Amino acid sequence: MSKLHFERHGSGPALILIHGWGLNGAVWQPVTELLAEHFSVYLVDLPGFGHSPAIEPLSLDGMVQAISAQVPERAIWLGWSLGGLVAKYAAIHQPQQVAGLITVASSAHFIAKSEWPGIQAKVLDGFASGLQQDFKKTLQQFLAIQAMGSDQAKQDIKQLRELLASRPLPQLSALEQGLALLQSQDLRDELAQISMPWLQLYGRSDALVPKAAMQQHAELHPEATQYLFASSSHAPFISEKQLFAEKVLSFARSIVV
Repeated sequence: MSKLHFERHGSGPALILIHGWGLNGAVWQPVTELLAEHFSVYLVDLPGFGHSPAIEPLSLDGMVQAISAQVPERAIWLGWSLGGLVAKYAAIHQPQQVAGLITVASSAHFIAKSEWPGIQAKVLDGFASGLQQDFKKTLQQFLAIQAMGSDQAKQDIKQLRELLASRPLPQLSALEQGLALLQSQDLRDELAQISMPWLQLYGRSDALVPKAAMQQHAELHPEATQYLFASSSHAPFISEKQLFAEKVLSFARSIVV
C-alpha cells in the first residue's frame, strides 16, 4: 500500500486530523498551532488529495487502512465532512485504533431524505457534472458553499482557497470517487456500534450538514456530546478557531489520562 502524506506537529496524545472533500491537510493550518500545544497532531492528505498518491478504488475502508498504518493506536480521530465519514468508519470497524471520535460538520448520511436533513441530491449531482466540464471551477464553487452563512464568509472563502492552493490540486479520479462516497454512504444503522467517547461539532449556518441534523444524530447515538458553533457554517475551525481548539481540548481531557 502506498504511503499517505502526513505532517506531524507538537507532542502529547495523538490527534489525527482528516480533511473533507476537495481539500487537503493544509486546511487545518488555522488551528494546527493551537492544537499542537497539547497534542501530537497528524495532518493527513487523503488518497489522491494534496501530496498523497491515489488509491484505486477509493473507499472508506481503504482510507482507514491507509491512515491506520501510519498513526499510533488509541489516537483521537477528528474528521471534517467527508473526513468525518472516514473517522466514523474507523470507530465502527477498527475501534482499537480510536480512543476518541470527533466529527466536524459531518453526517452519517449526507443526502436529504424524508425526515432526514441533508444536501439535496441534485446539488451533488451538479458537482459531479461540473467535475467533467471544469473541475477547478467546481472546486471553487464548493468552497464558496462551505463558507456561505458564516459571520465572515468572504474571509473564510479566501482562506479556504489559499489553503487549497498551497498543495497540489486533487486528482480528478479522487474527486469523482470521493463525491460518490458522499452520495452513497449511509452509516446510520451502524452508529450504535460506536463505543468510544464521541464529540459532534456543527455550524449554525451550514448548508451541507444543516443544524437540524443534530437531533437525528442525537437520537441515533444519545451518548454523543454535541456542540453548535453560532457564527460558523461548514468550517468552524476557520470561522471560530480559538473556540474550536478549546472544544477539542476539553473533550480530549475528558478521555485521555
